[in-house]
Amino acid sequence: MPSALFYVGCCNRSLGYVRNPAGKGIAAFRLDLTSGAAQPLGVTEGIDNPTFLEVARDGVSLSAVSEVAGWNEGDITAYGIDYATGALDYLSKQPTRGDGTAHNSHDGTGRFAAIANYSGLPASARPNQSIAIYPRDPDGTLHPPIAEIRHHGTGPDAGRQERPHAHCIRWTPDNRFVVVADLGIDRLLVYRFDARTGALSPHSETLMPPGSGPRHFRFHPSLPFAYCVNELTCTLASLAFDAEAGSFTLLAIEPTLPEPFAGNSGSAIDIAAGGRHLYVGNRGHDSLAGFAIDQASGIARLIGTTPCGGHVPRDFAFDPTGTILAVANQESDLISLFRYEPESGALKSFGSPIMTGSPTAIAFHPLIA
Repeated sequence: MPSALFYVGCCNRSLGYVRNPAGKGIAAFRLDLTSGAAQPLGVTEGIDNPTFLEVARDGVSLSAVSEVAGWNEGDITAYGIDYATGALDYLSKQPTRGDGTAHNSHDGTGRFAAIANYSGLPASARPNQSIAIYPRDPDGTLHPPIAEIRHHGTGPDAGRQERPHAHCIRWTPDNRFVVVADLGIDRLLVYRFDARTGALSPHSETLMPPGSGPRHFRFHPSLPFAYCVNELTCTLASLAFDAEAGSFTLLAIEPTLPEPFAGNSGSAIDIAAGGRHLYVGNRGHDSLAGFAIDQASGIARLIGTTPCGGHVPRDFAFDPTGTILAVANQESDLISLFRYEPESGALKSFGSPIMTGSPTAIAFHPLIA
């Protein structure tokens, strides 16, 4: 029976947005894609608050960021992956050049990794960098940063946008640009990327609606579109992406709930296999918002919500086939599973809950066994 290897970042130290940290580190599981049964493969300890993580596209390594309250710099830690056992082998650790490290990713060539710092300390607290780029060896080892950039500005929400808050960093599909969603200044910032040296240079900006708070975004797997979750207004932005120009055009804004719900905020985003549907997490409402993507216009429209199977769906990810969605319910200490139905876009509860303390991030290995 086909199976998929995945890893869960679990909060293990005090952090403002996690009620009772109950994790131990990075938990590994092997998921039977037919039955939904999950085999625990152990936990890698010795890492502080791995609140976000990603498996590199080549599957050789995993990198996780440490987000610890009060630290002037977080860490990004790289591990080699033993696919047969799921075990992680420590490779290297580098400082993130800023605090509140919230996201990391790998480029398409496998030669670089990147981080985004949410930055909760005062802007005067050094080093105060918003993003950084790291060289990566073929085995996954990360070296000191070779590019870093500090964002500037504020937004209209005085409580959440008193300074820049970079929250997501990804490369464009052609690897020519790096894109950053900054919640604090309501912008998607595009940087030209030198794939030879790793250098960044400012290229373009896309202003989101004031006070929206762009959090996480995804590129469509095959069409020239992208989608961004706005955390503060609980909306999804559909954007056209001009790969040659390296710029976005805002097409539409859609709510993530059919009716307003007090205390809700947007979280993660992922796109199902085939690119016909995407999903956004609603923290507070404790649901997954489903959207149908018009394949001609690129605009995503809300088709309904599905209870997420727990409380505070902070992150979720599709398995490599794009048909099973695993949801990290941060305040329920569990992962819930859903099977994606491509015709309707419906998510059907699947298998049994997978117990693990304070899950905040999920990353699948790209291979299927």
